[in-house]
Amino acid sequence: MRTRVDLPAVATFLLVTFGAAWLIALPLWTSGLGLNTPGAGVLLVAMMAAPTLGTLAVVLVLRRRPGTILRSTGLTSEGGVRSLLPWAAPAWLAPLVLVALSLLLGAAVGVFHADLTGFSAFRELLHAAGADRVPVPVPALVLIQVVQVLLVGWINVIPALGEEWGWRGWLLPALLPLGRWPAILLVGVVWGLWHAPVILVGYNYPLEPAPVALLLMVGFCVAAGSLLGWLRLRSDSVWPCAIGHGFVNAAAGLPLVLAAAGRPIDNATTGLLGWTGWLVMALTLGAATLVGRRRAVHEV
Repeated sequence: MRTRVDLPAVATFLLVTFGAAWLIALPLWTSGLGLNTPGAGVLLVAMMAAPTLGTLAVVLVLRRRPGTILRSTGLTSEGGVRSLLPWAAPAWLAPLVLVALSLLLGAAVGVFHADLTGFSAFRELLHAAGADRVPVPVPALVLIQVVQVLLVGWINVIPALGEEWGWRGWLLPALLPLGRWPAILLVGVVWGLWHAPVILVGYNYPLEPAPVALLLMVGFCVAAGSLLGWLRLRSDSVWPCAIGHGFVNAAAGLPLVLAAAGRPIDNATTGLLGWTGWLVMALTLGAATLVGRRRAVHEV
């Protein structure tokens, strides 16, 4: 392990990763339509490959550890697939649980207004989509939405890996000479700022002024990135991070399914993007760290 941060490699990674993100998102700015630009969804997914381009630039251009890239960035692990299973399961299920806990906290403090009987906001969505005449009870449709998150979310793991191979696969180990937690937190800050091309045009926090929205995104990425960073170092693999990231994205729309109609959802306060979600993730990380330390003591 390096005793000092390889500054040229980190600078190259950041230059390529941020440059590629802005280049991919450029049509959102030049069209004048922002997120309403035709093909915006495709651009958002394509942007997730930018950190992978940064990793490849470091490995192929600067020739930093080209012979051990798969192992050093966590794409492969010493124990193989079987060693990943204990980490893949919580990475798969935890996002849904964390969203649920954040919504419970939001409801308790009055920033989220739920309707768990009539699902009135979801009914409005169905009506707007012309699907309210489907001969299936709304509660059953809500259950289908939840199950769909747990199944279809696996598709999200593929683009999520495009990010995680860069953030937690390459950059986090590269910054470990700074210390474990400084590295984890710094990656979270960088990850949040990297979202600027889409956050500044209204993505994720459309109700907030652009500078505030970017700060909120940094806060979310520090909270979520700390959990993912902990998972990366504990599992010695980037795959659980990609799974967790993918299912966080898949579960992002659940507040809309459970909300009361006529109550706008503010992502600054609600769900994992909001401060209630940050608090839930921080408490989860604290509990996981404490359990990990106790197990380490018992093993010694």
